[in-house]
This record gives sequence, structure tokens and C-alpha cells, in this order.
Amino acid sequence: MHVRSRLAALLVSFALLAVAPPSNLRYVVHGDDSYRIGTNLPATHIRYDGTQHLSISHVGTTERFVATATYSRVDDNGSAHVHARFIQEMLRDGSFEDRVDGDPDFLTILNQPFAAQLDPTTMRDLRHLHGSVPFEATSPLGGARLHGSLRRVPGGAVDGTQVVGVRFAAVGPMAGTLPQHPGAELSGTVSMVGTAYYALDGALLLALNATLTIDGHLESEGAAVPVRIVYHRTIRASGDRS
Repeated sequence: MHVRSRLAALLVSFALLAVAPPSNLRYVVHGDDSYRIGTNLPATHIRYDGTQHLSISHVGTTERFVATATYSRVDDNGSAHVHARFIQEMLRDGSFEDRVDGDPDFLTILNQPFAAQLDPTTMRDLRHLHGSVPFEATSPLGGARLHGSLRRVPGGAVDGTQVVGVRFAAVGPMAGTLPQHPGAELSGTVSMVGTAYYALDGALLLALNATLTIDGHLESEGAAVPVRIVYHRTIRASGDRS
């Protein structure tokens, strides 16, 4: 789910924030991928289950977020034990950059369509948001513009912590290639929907449920076949936070 945690940032200035959050959080993670190419072959399914930890520390004038995940990857060829690592840093101007992307299956909390933490202004705006807010964002596939809306949803508690929820939906054109078919062009539409829950105290992302769907055609040597790809990720804080 290669969204790079940018949609929220583009929408209402969601950003990482150098406050004094817990230095270590534990999450459980689940994922399901579905690939269907053509009409005669059955869909390919991949399932992911595991845990991950998010650590937060100061490095000079930056705030460093490090997510490490350990999970099982089960597909038609069997199962594998996998490790992933993703590092982001918030700079002095409030922007953040990816430093290490060792997360090919998009399982870490930092490699999702929601920022890992909100700034105080955005958190206040979210808590008082009424109705839907329109927005545009850049597609992770092909760089086209996605159009969508954002709205607040009922909060509650995640792992014993009170949270506020936000949901977005966006759709737009896409173009690119698939790793399994680098010589073929994929064109169609990409849609993203998701819900995230942020802690009222500290504004950290404690839970999310996000789905990215691609519907299009794979074209090669003058022939085109239909393609449908669905990525789904669920990540939720669970366990001690220190």
C-alpha cells in the first residue's frame, strides 16, 4: 500500500510533531492482498500477520521515528517469516522525510496513508470537524491527482487510550507497471479508503484500517487484459507503551 503517509499531510497539514510522546509503542498488524489478472485465472491471495514496534527519539535537531515489524507472509507457495524496517525523520521546518524503506509489503505504521502523529493545530481542527472536507492529493501510482473527502468519525478507546477518528476516501487515474510484468503498462483507476484513530493525548496514530484498490488493464504487445488488485491493512496498538 504505497501511499507514503502523504494524503493526510496534503489534506489538512497532518504532520509529525516533536513533542514528548511515548518512546516505544507495540502494534499488531494484519494484511490481505488480492491479485486478479485476466478472466480465466483464479485470484492470487497473500496474507500477513505479525507485530511491530514504533520507537521515537531525538537525533540532533530532528525527531526520528523507527518502525520494525516481524510477521508471517503466507501465499500459494507457502509461508515465510519476514522482517521489515522503516525510518522517518521530522526536520526543523516541520516536514518529514523517509530515511530507510525496508518495508516491501507495506506493513509498518510509517508506510501507510496516515501520518504517524498530528500537530496540535491539526488535532484541534480534527476534533471540531463537522461534515466532509474535500481535498486533492498526488497518487502514489503515476503522480496523477486524486480527489476525495475527509470526515471525522466517532472515537472511543484503543488499547485503553481515548482517541479521535478520521476517515478519508479518494479516487483518481493511475498508470504504471507491475513487478511481475515490468514490460507491460498498467492503466486504470486507483481508489483509497481508510479510517485512522489518533490518541487525544499526544496525537499518535494508534489504529488504522486502510484499503487500496486498483482496477485497470494490463497492456502488452497490443493485447490488454483486465486487472484488479486490492491491498488491505489493519494495524492496532496493543500492549505496553513506555
